[in-house]
Amino acid sequence: MTDAPGIKDPPQKLWDILKSIGPGLILTANIVGTGELIATTRLGSQVGFILLWFIIFACCIKVFVQVELGRYTISEGVSSLEILRRLPTFGRFRWAIVLWFFMYVGTMFQMAAMVGGVAELFARSQDWRSTLPWALGAAAVAAGLLWINRYKLIETASTFMVVAFTLINLLAVGIMQFTVHKVTGADLVEGFSFRFPPSLMTAFAVFGITGVGAAELMFYPIWCLEKGYARAVGPRDNTLAWETRAKGWLRVMRWDAWLSMVVYTVGTVSFYLLGAALLARQGKVVGDTNPMDTLQEMYTMTFGSAGVWIFVVGAFMVLYSTYFVSTASNARLFADVSGMMGFHKTPEERAKWVRWAVVGIPVLTLILYYGLKAPVTLVMIGGTAQALMLPFLGFAALWFHRKVPASIRAGVPWVAFLVLSVLAMATLGGFQAAKAVGLVK
Repeated sequence: MTDAPGIKDPPQKLWDILKSIGPGLILTANIVGTGELIATTRLGSQVGFILLWFIIFACCIKVFVQVELGRYTISEGVSSLEILRRLPTFGRFRWAIVLWFFMYVGTMFQMAAMVGGVAELFARSQDWRSTLPWALGAAAVAAGLLWINRYKLIETASTFMVVAFTLINLLAVGIMQFTVHKVTGADLVEGFSFRFPPSLMTAFAVFGITGVGAAELMFYPIWCLEKGYARAVGPRDNTLAWETRAKGWLRVMRWDAWLSMVVYTVGTVSFYLLGAALLARQGKVVGDTNPMDTLQEMYTMTFGSAGVWIFVVGAFMVLYSTYFVSTASNARLFADVSGMMGFHKTPEERAKWVRWAVVGIPVLTLILYYGLKAPVTLVMIGGTAQALMLPFLGFAALWFHRKVPASIRAGVPWVAFLVLSVLAMATLGGFQAAKAVGLVK
């Protein structure tokens, strides 16, 4: 075991590997949120079972990009924006940073839906006078806890809440199977018919927001540096000891990524099935008008009268845990881009920018929510922004694949899936962009 601060040898036994998983659990607490509760359920309520295959594909395919970005972070010790800054440029124009900025703004709209969703969940109204105390309280508590650096406590609680509501959703799906609304074999055949509905607008947003979305792909290198594997591996010095540590922690990271993927895929599929089976069959769609009341019906139809409180508690868990983790993560991105612009130079100065950002972001999300008062639309804006960014993050993963030392580089089968992942992102993004400008119908 090395004595260098923060650097440690990787675990070898499976149980020790599982105990060492960190950044992926942080992502899981961030992933299962508005994208699943609102966007995925909305998609199921709109199209029924036809896109079940697409939901699973969207959750699984992006893991390869996630791991490659994490691999480069471990190799070079750089964070998300520095990865984008190192991409080829057009003269002095750093197009990747500019594209990220537009996505970053889009995620603020999505976060506005989170805090607004919490407010509407408890106020059961969309009137600003009744929702304002709840929204202010949710934003203030998140900002306050992050300001006094109580992140570890909330990180653990957020992960627990997400896993708990995932289990509740699975129970709801199980109970549904003993009712007239059960998912049949014919429904599953339709779900894996590999067809698309006439409109892909919601599906495109869901692709960007479910599983490891573009925002989470940007968060992952940050947490690999601050709380995870890059810290444990240490700066690259091309020694055998560094190479051994890197290989060991990359193994932990792969376990991390795949186990997290299983958790959020199961959660996402359960939301989709509930929307398709319980809402679509009744002709109900999750929309901007009273979305919480529509979502609650899925739980009263499975749990009876107790479903009201099960939904309130569960929805609060996924919305608020995601809001909290997103605030912490986006504050760090804001501090990083501020450093690139020359506003601070030392770690101590960066920490101050992070602290002010954890207050500024909740204020901004409150303004956005009360400016639009349309939580579903806010989620769709964030999802669309992330979906448009995904191909470029995929390109970054491919570009830096050969920039890491050959000893820790991925093998041919892995690279093949990485290319498939990037092609899928680029194809869907290109199709939607062409449709938006009228090139295809």
